[in-house]
Amino acid sequence: MIEPVKLADFFIVFFSAASVIMFGATYALLFAWSRMRNRPRLMPLAYLGYVGLFISVIVLGVHANLFNSTFWTVIVLLMLLGYLVAPQAIWHLCVGTHADEHEPDPEHVKVFQQR
Repeated sequence: MIEPVKLADFFIVFFSAASVIMFGATYALLFAWSRMRNRPRLMPLAYLGYVGLFISVIVLGVHANLFNSTFWTVIVLLMLLGYLVAPQAIWHLCVGTHADEHEPDPEHVKVFQQR
């Protein structure tokens, strides 16, 4: 069992938890926008959002006493890895799923040209 958050750390925990959500959304949105609009200049901003997320998670873990337990330390590290990898995996999944939509079907083109 982890020890409860000290009352003096309540606002730090509250704002760092809110920052985790905001920076996570920033990273995911900028990553997707950069890929969808083919704007690679946005990718460093996306990774900057991830750095903000990383710092927020570390601050949250320290002040919420999560690093005092091996179990919660592993959960925090898995969360950080998941936040880093998930947008990239989802992007590759979407590209792979919709790849056929952009390639014309040769039989369809042949029938269309005969009309």
